[in-house]
Amino acid sequence: MTDRRTELAENLAKVEERITAACVAAGRGREEVTLIVVTKTYPASDVRILSELGVRHVAENRDQDAAPKAAACADLPLKWHFVGQLQTNKVRSVVGYADVVQSVDRSRLVTSLSKEAARAGREVGCLIQVALDAGASGRGERGGVAPDGIEELAALVAEAPGLRLDGLMTVAPLTGEYAGREQAAFERLMDLSTDLRRAHPAATMVSAGMSADLEQAVAAGATHVRVGTAVLGVRPRLG
Repeated sequence: MTDRRTELAENLAKVEERITAACVAAGRGREEVTLIVVTKTYPASDVRILSELGVRHVAENRDQDAAPKAAACADLPLKWHFVGQLQTNKVRSVVGYADVVQSVDRSRLVTSLSKEAARAGREVGCLIQVALDAGASGRGERGGVAPDGIEELAALVAEAPGLRLDGLMTVAPLTGEYAGREQAAFERLMDLSTDLRRAHPAATMVSAGMSADLEQAVAAGATHVRVGTAVLGVRPRLG
């Protein structure tokens, strides 16, 4: 465990250095960017070490892994983000531990989240997941709503009991006009965030960038970066 703690501390320090350097290069303060460590496929023991090292935001993408992990770490001062594609039959479970759902991309999901949040007496933050590779279907390869669908979905979230509209999220697309152009994709997301904030001034969160492209996300103006591998390394998957 001591070796794992040392490994995580060293990795975390390197990521912090990268974020700090990116902030300096962009003329931003380090406090403007929040690190979310994506702990998917890693055990609760890693989450506990990360908490001891000062991490306060963690993310998961599969409820079957996240629910027991969040329960095992319920005593820690953590904010849990759900970042995966969310099926409505998992919403009740996810609402039990997630402070923020970053993958809101359809009206049916908004309805289900609102119902379960109200039932649980909780307020759940929501990010609209934007698909910059959306095709004719209006959805992206990895979920998300097309840019022209943001306004309608945001209004639904803003009016839904138990939900709070926090902002936007995207994943750098692998296909389409933004493939291989991560910074351009993140700059497009920032433009969409500016549009959103005209109607919803409090929706200031912009979640973009992962281990490979966090610098481009910071340069574009992201408020949150989601980093997994660069902190946790490559380890055997759970299950």
